[in-house]
Amino acid sequence: MENHFSSMSQLAFLHEKVRRERLSSWDRSGGNHDYEVIEAGEDRLLTGYSGAGCIRHIWMTMSSKSEYFAREIVLRMYWDSEENPSVEAPIGDFFGIGHGIVKIFWSAPLCMSPENGRGFNAFFPMPFNKGFKVMVENQSDCPLNLYFYIDFESYPDPVEKIAYFHAWWNRENPTQSDFPDTLDWDGVLKLKNLTDKDNYLILSAEGQGHYVGCHLDIDCFRPDTIKWYGEGDDMIIIDGENWPPRLHGTGTEDYFNTAYCPTEEFCTPFHGITVNSGDEASKWKGKNSLYRYHILDPIYFEKSIRVSIEHGHANHQGHDCASTAYWYQGEPHKPFPVFPARELRLPRP
Repeated sequence: MENHFSSMSQLAFLHEKVRRERLSSWDRSGGNHDYEVIEAGEDRLLTGYSGAGCIRHIWMTMSSKSEYFAREIVLRMYWDSEENPSVEAPIGDFFGIGHGIVKIFWSAPLCMSPENGRGFNAFFPMPFNKGFKVMVENQSDCPLNLYFYIDFESYPDPVEKIAYFHAWWNRENPTQSDFPDTLDWDGVLKLKNLTDKDNYLILSAEGQGHYVGCHLDIDCFRPDTIKWYGEGDDMIIIDGENWPPRLHGTGTEDYFNTAYCPTEEFCTPFHGITVNSGDEASKWKGKNSLYRYHILDPIYFEKSIRVSIEHGHANHQGHDCASTAYWYQGEPHKPFPVFPARELRLPRP
């Protein structure tokens, strides 16, 4: 199996019967109309393939007169003729940033490239044995011009024991807090929490697989009452284990590998801060986005996994939270909840 999935460590080896393939939006007339027009309200089969292989890279760029097209356009991907999508997310969120924001950032699996971040790229390997299809639904009020490349390998035979790529978007707007906004910091620190029951949910999956990370998008829309979005412990419960979970963290910024209430935008291959909208008067007000990708340290599960994080220490905060989780697992997967309508996905102005 290792010979099928390319990496720098494999570049010096020959690979038999593996073909490089591409599906793209190139103009079949030979002109320069190299994009698909997806009308407002249209749910389009963008492309598909029958056979065994592995997507290695997806590139997209698009133009729309809608201000929030990155949240209004929905990307869905299906493997091996499944009925329920394995990928379902707003298109901007799938490629690594929430809030309907498009801007330059980079990580190992996802990036938004110049000009102004409008070159969307995904490098997660996405294997399949019978084929795949990619659907794009334009839930905006404007036509969408969409350019794309899907670069993949095709194999002569199915690959045994593959794990299929999944991505799921969630939002809690606003998050629920049982504590008064007037609670001062000393009062917050006295709170206790020994459960993940009220945490913000990043992922809940059943089956065998491995979690490979997420980005978390927090809009601190009430900076007059809550100054800092962090201190929420991450809690990852594997295979229904008893409390406490073996993977229990120490705070929001800690899970995302930063420290001390960060305000600086910063990108590395596996973690970073892509958005910080604060100022000197209120350092974390407005929109914030952080990512952590478990590429070198996947989190394995045999039966189930639940990934969550507190809304601030002991769930005392009520910000607007959204996230996109990425993982691999065997099929069939547990169907996702009903995807939220456009009005429930739009970012706060």
